[in-house]
Amino acid sequence: MLDVALLGTGGMMPLPGRFLTSMLCRVHGRMLLVDCGEGTQVTLKLLGWGYKQIDAIAITHFHADHISGLPGMLLAIGNSGREEPLRMFGPAGLAQVVKGLRVIAPELPFEIHFTEWGNPGADNADFMQDVVLNALPLNHRTPCYGYSLTLNRHGRFDVERAKKNNIPMAVWSPLQKRPDKPIVHEGITYTSDMVLGSPRKGLMVGYCTDTRPVPDLPAFMYGADLLICEGMYGEPDKQEKAAAHMHMSFQEAAEIAKKAQVKELWLTHFSPAVPEPHRFLSSATDIFPNTLVGRDRMAKVLEFEDVE
Repeated sequence: MLDVALLGTGGMMPLPGRFLTSMLCRVHGRMLLVDCGEGTQVTLKLLGWGYKQIDAIAITHFHADHISGLPGMLLAIGNSGREEPLRMFGPAGLAQVVKGLRVIAPELPFEIHFTEWGNPGADNADFMQDVVLNALPLNHRTPCYGYSLTLNRHGRFDVERAKKNNIPMAVWSPLQKRPDKPIVHEGITYTSDMVLGSPRKGLMVGYCTDTRPVPDLPAFMYGADLLICEGMYGEPDKQEKAAAHMHMSFQEAAEIAKKAQVKELWLTHFSPAVPEPHRFLSSATDIFPNTLVGRDRMAKVLEFEDVE
């Protein structure tokens, strides 16, 4: 099971009733926050999921409406009693940018460990057990990344396989509970592939904002259970403006969702000049019917297809 919440849906500046675009994912009781514009800690407080279990923060790019709320968020996390290290992901230069922002939040009760995309081999990271965060370079006025969060799912326990491999019953349960951890029993090492069947379909959430469409996006988001994607402009006559400002329209987001064959699309990152984005929803649903206009603190529980 994976919980997803869209903390805000605005672009450029927060408005009354509309915070800046940000996503929160919760799995195994731990959380990943993507982007943190001005006031994000306020809308998170309204959501009620708490701060202490935020284990990681991923930043798409270094424009103010996506990162200027970070000092307040870090202080809120610290005041919640967190002492475990916090992980941060983002474009090259992330550590230096955060260092500058922390001039007004110098004392925190936890360390921050940084992963900067663009370095050799840094295009994905294990967020926690069975959870992988992937990053894709996008096309904006500054280095920007789209994200996918995947919750992998191991195969079912196979009694016949366990017996065939002469696996002691004493290690059956540990291998099921921690498939990533080999078990040593009476001097012999056992691994989960000795007792589990083929991996089952997991869950995936995609997040993409502040970019022009790039060729790799549909493949990167392919088959996602939920795609959260910017639709800066909904009006059909604003296509040229979207291109000029390196953003996407409702129609372009819907085209990506259609090509990627995702299950559901949530539009977000609306221009301040679009106070009623639902008025233009049909421009997206005509292309990809299962499209919703995002709302602040809109949430969904994603469940595995064959929950027993």
